[in-house]
Amino acid sequence: MTSAGFHGLTVAAFESRMAAEMTRLIERHGGKPLVAPALREIPLEDNSAALQFGERLLTEGLDVLVLLTGAGTTTLFEILHNRHSKSSISHALKETVLIARGPKPVAALKALGFQPTLTVPEPNTWVDVVSTLDAYRPVKGLRVAVQEYGLPNRDLLEALKQRGANVVPVPVYRWALPEDTAPLKQVVGQILAGQVQVILVTNAAQIDHVMQVLEQEGTTTQFKTICKKLVIASIGPTASERIRSHGLPVDFEPSHGKMGILAKECSEQAHAILLNKRGPHT
Repeated sequence: MTSAGFHGLTVAAFESRMAAEMTRLIERHGGKPLVAPALREIPLEDNSAALQFGERLLTEGLDVLVLLTGAGTTTLFEILHNRHSKSSISHALKETVLIARGPKPVAALKALGFQPTLTVPEPNTWVDVVSTLDAYRPVKGLRVAVQEYGLPNRDLLEALKQRGANVVPVPVYRWALPEDTAPLKQVVGQILAGQVQVILVTNAAQIDHVMQVLEQEGTTTQFKTICKKLVIASIGPTASERIRSHGLPVDFEPSHGKMGILAKECSEQAHAILLNKRGPHT
């Protein structure tokens, strides 16, 4: 159905686990998909930080636990349950304020038998995490653990430290480049060659890895110039924040941070955005 939405535009995306689904979505909305993974999820082999966190939780207690992702929440508790009983963990968390950054950590907590004390509202950025906690109580002198995902959110950690919190980062998993970066480099090459009109970013770490590949190839400046005439669509504020941190524009965000909605709504707006960025001669 090439008459719909994207109308034959070439659309690049960097999905890993959901690559097949993203390819189908782009095709369904009339685009030519160009999908290559930018991420590989790697569990921390020794899980030392999470295990140290568990020891500290059971011996010293904890005032606040900030849970940033659903997958990270599930993995953290799986690690803890390998070393400690569920009842001991539940008892240790009885007086702990559990902050869930959006619906995925909420769902993960409920599946584990916990209720979040606070749920961070949309758009679920680190600023929303801090403002939610600020409205609840001051954190000065409190022990605040932050379950990290991918790269550390240094802005969040620094904001908590500035408020006087004793911050404990708890990295649970991290992202790495795919073992085979050839498909990613091929997609980046086609973007640089001017053969791509739309880029879909569904995870903040994706753009970090794209920029890492560009830096290795010495083509960062060229990429930034090309992107001034493309549509860069971000799944939501967290990804948008990271995209802008690299000096790139964000041209579109969907009404809700879901992959299907991103593809559909971007397809409906892409031509108008391109016309605005490139001028009527295109």
